[in-house]
Amino acid sequence: MNRRILHVATNVAHFDNPAHPTGLWLSELTHAWDVFAAKGFEQHIISPRGGKVPLEPKALKWPLCDQSATAWLNDPVKMALLDSTQSPDDVRSENYDAIYFTGGHGVMWDFPDSVGLQAITRAIWDKGGIVSAVCHGYCGLLNIRRADGSFLVSGRKITGFSWTEEKLAGVAREVPYNAEAQVKARGAIYEKALLPFMSHVVSNGRLVTGQNPFSARGTARKVVALLEKA
Repeated sequence: MNRRILHVATNVAHFDNPAHPTGLWLSELTHAWDVFAAKGFEQHIISPRGGKVPLEPKALKWPLCDQSATAWLNDPVKMALLDSTQSPDDVRSENYDAIYFTGGHGVMWDFPDSVGLQAITRAIWDKGGIVSAVCHGYCGLLNIRRADGSFLVSGRKITGFSWTEEKLAGVAREVPYNAEAQVKARGAIYEKALLPFMSHVVSNGRLVTGQNPFSARGTARKVVALLEKA
C-alpha cells in the first residue's frame, strides 16, 4: 500500500525583530523526506497560509547544511515545492497516513494557532494515523485538542527543542514563549537527551517527536516503522 506523508513548514521569515531572519530549518525537512522517499512514500508540503516557505539562514551554512540539504538547494524542482505550498484548506486529511511538523523558529509564531492545521492533525489522529514533529515543530501540537476537549499531548511522552538548547542558541530572549514549558503546562510528559543537541526521538504510540535538527532522520525512521506495522 502506498503511504502518504504530509509535511508542514512555516511561512514566517523573521523574529519579532525584522532584522533577525528565520524560517524552515531545511535539513529537518530533507532528512525526513529522504527517509520517506527511500520507501516510495508519496509526500506533500503545506504551510499555515500556503505559498512561500522561507529558509533559516543559519541552517544553510556548513556543517549544518549537509549533503541532503545541499542536494535540495541544488534541485530546482524541489525548491519550487517551497515556493508554492498548499494551505490547510487545500488538503483532504483522509488522504494522509501521517503528518510531520518541521521546525525552525518561525513555527513558534504560525503553527500553534492555525485552526486549519489543528483540524487536519486531529482528523489524521482520529482515523488512526501518525502525528509527528521535530525540533520546534512540536509547537504545532500545543493547542490540538481531542474530541473530549483534552489536549492531544496531555499524558503523552514528547520531546522537542529544549529551553536549554534555546539558551545555548542565544535566542531565549527573542522567542515568543518557552515551548518546553508550554507543552508541560498542557500535561505532556516532556523528555530530552542527557546532552543538548544530541539526537533524541520519543515515541508514544502514534505520537512521534524528535528533539532537535539532528533528530529528523530518527523521527522519520520511527514513523516508517509504525506505518509498516499498520
